[in-house]
Amino acid sequence: MKLRRMIRVGCRMLGLVITLALSAAPVPGHALWPLPGDDPFYRYTEPLNQVAAGTVLRTRPVTVKLVDVAIPVTATQVLYRTTGQLGQPTVTVATVMKPVAAQSISRILSYQTAYDTLGAQCDPSYTLVAGRFGSYLGDATVMSAALTAGYTVVTSDYEGTEHKYGAGQESGYGTLDGIRAAEQALGADPATPVAMLGFSGGAIATEFAAELAPAYAPELRLAGAAAGGLPVNMLHNVDYIDGSPSWSKVTPIIMVGVSRAYGLDLAPYLSDYGKQVFGAVADSCGVDAGLPSGLTVRQLLRPEYADIRTVTPLRDAFDDMIMGSAGSPHAPLLLGAGNSDGVGDGVMITKDIADLARTYCARGVPVSYREYSGADHGVAGVRFIGEGMAYLTQRLDGIPAPNDCATMAVAN
Repeated sequence: MKLRRMIRVGCRMLGLVITLALSAAPVPGHALWPLPGDDPFYRYTEPLNQVAAGTVLRTRPVTVKLVDVAIPVTATQVLYRTTGQLGQPTVTVATVMKPVAAQSISRILSYQTAYDTLGAQCDPSYTLVAGRFGSYLGDATVMSAALTAGYTVVTSDYEGTEHKYGAGQESGYGTLDGIRAAEQALGADPATPVAMLGFSGGAIATEFAAELAPAYAPELRLAGAAAGGLPVNMLHNVDYIDGSPSWSKVTPIIMVGVSRAYGLDLAPYLSDYGKQVFGAVADSCGVDAGLPSGLTVRQLLRPEYADIRTVTPLRDAFDDMIMGSAGSPHAPLLLGAGNSDGVGDGVMITKDIADLARTYCARGVPVSYREYSGADHGVAGVRFIGEGMAYLTQRLDGIPAPNDCATMAVAN
């Protein structure tokens, strides 16, 4: 598919990518396909300490239910060893898809979906085979467009089997090890160029994978990464969305996911209402979970912890996950941000993303930056994914990366 047509198809199909996440109904189980918690494929009880990160532990052929794929596709799921937020060995699953007609693996797209879940029913590995996309239809159509264009596509359950939503480093490790596992399962040449793409929740995994790759997975040939609508500093985002009619519902979901990643017991800090909310979202899918609008941190925490920064273990965890603190990408980078209100896109903060771009510029990373004036999170997602596909296609084609660093002032 010509580049121009690929972008047009991707944008046409992406009207549902992010905005539907706000009204996400829980994705029910599929009678003919077990949920991951009931599926022995996801369980691995052997010791992992001596197993290298990215090692394939188990594979199975699957049939994926995608949207508007114009060509036959084969799919394999891999259980692989990866690394948790605290450095511990763990496992997760990736789904690897390729066009049947492909004679060889010439380029790989690692697409990180914005599945934003605390429950297994929204794992990409499940929704792709069960066909229960719910609000994730947009992500499925992105992968369909890439497959139709001839890419091999890998998408990982980067939150892990315990669904640690928001855990930056673990999401990055899961993404990189998913690429390693995909290359092993396919018998791909180690020199195969790889591109990474993600927006919103998927940008957490994409950005951390990019900054962790030089030290964690230096053998991967990363041609470029595109991450848009990303929470550079989650404490800033919690402040920004506090009391928001829609996006404030993200706060308890992030708190639960991060507490899982760091092994934190937040119960002593929660109000009675906060405990009810945490219970309600414990297995939720998407960023709504049936919560009321206008949720505030003060409602979730006991009076003496009304400022979330006084919850020291959680504050420290958020500080540990500030983007740019784990390393610097070697691959060219496209970052994107919406700006609907002069601060951000309703959930992500424009200045934080621009400052991250400037930080990487100062470290010598070739960065392209896009700011979408007037665009809320959903609109920014549609625009960014289209640009991201074009940007990454050019990197995979060997076209030198553009660089906006000369026009961006140094970050404060």
